[in-house]
Amino acid sequence: MIQAFGLTSNPRKELPPAVDDVSFEARAGRVTALLGASGAGKTTALRLMLELQRGRGLTYFRGRPLHRIAHPAREVGVLLGDVPGHPARTVRGHLRMLCAAAGVPVRRADEVLESAGLESLRDERLGALSRGMDRRLGLACALVPDPHTLVCDDPAGALSAQDARWLHGALRAHAAQGGTVLFSTADPKEAARNADHVVTLEKGRIVADQEAVEFSRTRLRPRVAVRTPHAARLAALVTKEARTARRSVEVVPEGGNRLAVYGSTCADIGETAFRNGILVHQLADEVGDMGPGAGAVPAARNQERGEADGDRAQVAGAQAAGAPAPPRPASSGAPQHPQADLRQAPATEGGADTTASGTVRHRTPGPRRALAPDGVAHSAAEGPGAAEGPGPGSGDAPDALDASDASRQRASRPFGARLSGSASAVRAAVVTLPPPISVRSAPSPLRPLRYELRRALGVGTGFVVGAVVLLVSAVTAVILARIGHTPQARLLAAWPQQVPLPPAALGAGLLGALAFGDEFRHPALAADRGTVPRRMGLLTAKLVVSAATALLLAALTVGCDTEVLRLFYGSELAQAPADWPALSAGWLGLVVGCAWSGVLAAGVFRSTSAGLAAVVAVPVVVVPLVQKVWQGPSVRTAAGFPMRVREILLTQWPFGGERYVAEALRLVAQPVGGAMTLSLTTLFCAYLLTTLRSRAQ
Repeated sequence: MIQAFGLTSNPRKELPPAVDDVSFEARAGRVTALLGASGAGKTTALRLMLELQRGRGLTYFRGRPLHRIAHPAREVGVLLGDVPGHPARTVRGHLRMLCAAAGVPVRRADEVLESAGLESLRDERLGALSRGMDRRLGLACALVPDPHTLVCDDPAGALSAQDARWLHGALRAHAAQGGTVLFSTADPKEAARNADHVVTLEKGRIVADQEAVEFSRTRLRPRVAVRTPHAARLAALVTKEARTARRSVEVVPEGGNRLAVYGSTCADIGETAFRNGILVHQLADEVGDMGPGAGAVPAARNQERGEADGDRAQVAGAQAAGAPAPPRPASSGAPQHPQADLRQAPATEGGADTTASGTVRHRTPGPRRALAPDGVAHSAAEGPGAAEGPGPGSGDAPDALDASDASRQRASRPFGARLSGSASAVRAAVVTLPPPISVRSAPSPLRPLRYELRRALGVGTGFVVGAVVLLVSAVTAVILARIGHTPQARLLAAWPQQVPLPPAALGAGLLGALAFGDEFRHPALAADRGTVPRRMGLLTAKLVVSAATALLLAALTVGCDTEVLRLFYGSELAQAPADWPALSAGWLGLVVGCAWSGVLAAGVFRSTSAGLAAVVAVPVVVVPLVQKVWQGPSVRTAAGFPMRVREILLTQWPFGGERYVAEALRLVAQPVGGAMTLSLTTLFCAYLLTTLRSRAQ
């Protein structure tokens, strides 16, 4: 369950805080709606709960604050708007990347794709998805780690009616299996129709904390329900008269011959119909959403509105056909016909399902089950005629602190078959949620490495940058060879003396900057932009992958330049220099250092441009400063730095290793090597400082 205590946002200059002392509970096995108009503080309250915004107050998820949970994604699944993924990444690739980050098998991606109905779009790019498919993918991303709690900010906003029904059906199914669901909305009808509990906010304060039944009765706008064969004509007349009288009246067609009129009375509408000779079949005052589709509401409302019209239609049809009327059960007000209105009961907090007749069924692990149109859960292995039997005890799984225990007790997650409309024309939909993850993988240092590899290889940016670097290097090498007066080492590296860095180093720095820059532009691992997790494992994985990419790019650049020079000018200009080992070490160190500078700078400044600027700043700004300091009269020269270090250590390295150590120290002692080392050390310390600061907050 979720427990929020005293949530208060920081005041904005002289304005009052957007959220002021908000406290409420969202219990397991129930759907809770956070209702409020635009600007009421719904999004701010959710951000405070998820620790995405600074403020006061506490929020406990099953007894623990979010920053005390080792793996927050396994406890809380978040859906805050569109999917924060790279638009060029495929749907399946995005989910497989999240599977690697969460430490779950990659087959989990196919399971959530199937449950979300996105199998046909698995190779589609994220940037090409419609809003409805994007929300389905967002919910699938939240369900990848199999969390106990779902927190959604206006999940059905701007969606079609079909996509909104699917989304709320998914949330209802998650709650029915013992999970906790909290969503925000500005539509009172949506809250009353899809929630068990409604918390109403106004100007940042709670003004009502009610069950859905009480909310529908006391806080929804009253309306007049009208049924007439001349619905369009009556709607036009009512609107015209209201405009003439300057009254605020809203007429909403609800399909077929039904109208919902807000701001008027039965007497006024009846007089209008009488004056114009319009036949009226129904004219009644209502409170709440009682129109078509209102049958698919949570059973927490105790089925307060019966389907009398549908029952009379069934009786009349049966009598006209000469057959006996279908009997009604005495213990339940809900019809039991497969095409009748079905009201799904939410799960109790003890892990049991309550049927419409009041009996309790305990869920036990077993084959995947789906809720059939008759309202009884059947096993896929037993066939539609076998009912679900009682299990061992319900226990107290939703409130337990171990997410894996709760997952094992939630053996399947069926979507309820939701039937809407009249008894003569209804549709049944049976969809299953992905199965729970019963066994969690142990923490592994390879998990962030697998994530980083899937992130880097999932889009074509790296391949494009590499191809451009090779092309520019080859053209530059040919031009330098044509001009002449270029040393052989710079010629093979395509590095003009007038340019601070060669194309390969700039490309490696750009790829390193993209490694963290894309995380902030498309934060797949975080619920909000700017909140990329600062973990040392993630940084290490990015440094390893960027170093491997830089080494590969450096080797390909030299090899490509050598072959191009041999092709254009023969083998004379394609020969390796005499001191190629030391030059190769310096070349590889330069390229890797640029890549690491890009990674660290982008992680510190949260921008790809800042990362690339830090790479260029090393030879342009830092190297001249280092040269000026080392050549100053008050500073002793560092020419003998490698020999002095060797004398101090007094170490005889095996297999002649002291020669390689001396070469490495000589490279560091150079102005470029010293500047690169200084820059990397500074950026790494800055990254550690920002990491510790973010954790302290």
